[in-house]
Amino acid sequence: MARHQKPLELKNTRITDSLFGHYVDTVSEIMVPYQWKILTDQNPETEPTYCVQNFRIAAGREKGERKGVVFQDTDLYKWIETVAYCLASGRAKEYEAVVDDVIELLSEAQEADGYLNTWFQVNQPDDKWQNLIEGHELYTSGHMFEAAVAYYEATGKSRFLDVARKNADLICRTFGCGEGQIKGYPGHEEVELGLIKLYRVTRDKKYLEQVRYFLEERGKKPNFFEAEMKRRKKPTFFPEFMNYDLEYSQAAEPPAEQTRAMGHAVRDMYLCAAMTDYAEETGDQKFINASRAIWDNMVNRQMYITGGIGASGFRERFTTDYDLPNNTNYCETCASVGMMMFGLRMASVEGRADYYDTVERALYNTLLGSVNLEGNRYFYVNPLEMVPEFCTSHTYMDHVKPIRQKWFNVACCPPNLARTIASLGQYIYAADDEALYIHQFISSEIEGVAGETEYRISMDSELLQNGKVKIKAGLSRDGVIKIRVPYYGNKYSIVVDGIDTDPEVCDRYMIVRLPKGESHIEIKFEIRPRWVSARDEVRADAGKVALMYGPMVYCLEEADNGKNLTGIYVDPSETISKVSEIKRFIGRLPIFEFEGVKLINKGVEKGKLYGLPKFETENKKITAVPYCMWNNRGIGEMTVWLKSRIPV
Repeated sequence: MARHQKPLELKNTRITDSLFGHYVDTVSEIMVPYQWKILTDQNPETEPTYCVQNFRIAAGREKGERKGVVFQDTDLYKWIETVAYCLASGRAKEYEAVVDDVIELLSEAQEADGYLNTWFQVNQPDDKWQNLIEGHELYTSGHMFEAAVAYYEATGKSRFLDVARKNADLICRTFGCGEGQIKGYPGHEEVELGLIKLYRVTRDKKYLEQVRYFLEERGKKPNFFEAEMKRRKKPTFFPEFMNYDLEYSQAAEPPAEQTRAMGHAVRDMYLCAAMTDYAEETGDQKFINASRAIWDNMVNRQMYITGGIGASGFRERFTTDYDLPNNTNYCETCASVGMMMFGLRMASVEGRADYYDTVERALYNTLLGSVNLEGNRYFYVNPLEMVPEFCTSHTYMDHVKPIRQKWFNVACCPPNLARTIASLGQYIYAADDEALYIHQFISSEIEGVAGETEYRISMDSELLQNGKVKIKAGLSRDGVIKIRVPYYGNKYSIVVDGIDTDPEVCDRYMIVRLPKGESHIEIKFEIRPRWVSARDEVRADAGKVALMYGPMVYCLEEADNGKNLTGIYVDPSETISKVSEIKRFIGRLPIFEFEGVKLINKGVEKGKLYGLPKFETENKKITAVPYCMWNNRGIGEMTVWLKSRIPV
């Protein structure tokens, strides 16, 4: 199967956008040092993580017990991957020496056969590879492989790559159907993605074959996980796994036979991304067919308007079609990261722009909303409705936090967010043998090659301000730029070198053919604020509407509209006006205002819980702000969905 689109090298990308540029800067200037202090237990405001200390103990530099969650090594690997992407774009240079020192530590900690996992090396050396459901050894290795490849590509240094390959070679010897091999697979998918990246760098086919094995063995009968649970009798690390079900880890049936999003949302997205990667390298159509079916089920039946996925706070999972509660939902940040990875890969294989509509939805809403403007506070869970008083510990709302947190005991989301923003360029531009692609309208500069043509692109996007996008393109010879037509921007005009143009559109890409030299493209998308509703089967949103503008979802906050936001009703036919920007926010994002009505019940006596239905209405000016900006002005109520008044 030919690879349709390949992201351009990050080292040739520079983000200049007033919105995303802020977050890219924040990664290198705030997140990298902030997270390093946490990983090395130097942050007095957070509990010790013992992350780097665990490696020092495994390496024999210190003595002690390995502490923290079983898969905590991955936090360090994702941090290294983030630094690598920063270095590729000329940022965070002072951390290259820090990473080099860490790599030496990893090399010292690695055992002679290639094994590297601090938990089992220090605490349970006799139990390696015995608890694949919970132990996450393979998951941890996958993040190591991704980080090693990123660092090698950014710096050209192979030391970490050698460590990763040594571990990968051990995995290839350990797992398989041969004599003496373990006929198992990871409880949490990730190693498949890392192995694919190793294969693409080294062209060592055994890594690709190992991915095939993991994908094809998963879910077979007799089921490996069923046998492991029977042998081990009870969980070691996660008591909630006492009632473990195979769908949770996508192991109830072979991945190639799956047709819907199921189980733990992050696991499912990593599995689907790996299936797509493998199909891209091998042409194995059965994995593309499964990935396409799962994507369709997820996007059209199990995804929130914000691009969040994983409705259940119980085991962070998909549930069933149209089950999308707004106040108890999970929508883990890592799940949106995984979905973006999945969508990028499907677009690469199938060449369809609509995958990037969904990637964009998650990027502008859930992903940006999961971090504060300063870059040092994070959401793990991303609700669509928030009443702070209800978010009490040891209840059904325990997983939902009313304010972003400094860190987490299970801290997968902050470094995952950081590595994604640091590698943002891969979601903006791509190339194949015929054209350069523009997928996101984020102000930036890029140099890249498509076919035999060298491109130099400078994009100035005011998509969120007035729908205008200006592109200056320098080509070494005649070439083609394919520009995504977003689902919310079907009405547009385009001017190329001062001439009104009506380009051919194929697979939702406008195809702009340019001559050698410099050209100027100006696009004007007709973007207006619009009300969106859900289909009737989504019971949580029945009779409700949500406001969107371009890819951005808007919400109401207590800071602007007072308490009891669920009592507000809106008429979707009312005029929506743009008002002054809020200085606290960034990116010159529009703020909207419209007329609404607040319903107040005067029939309940003071001190009573129930009473007569004596409703009065109060006309109100309602202010809506971008969802990604919520909770940057203190703790307060928030809601995305509003009750709709039916015009008389």
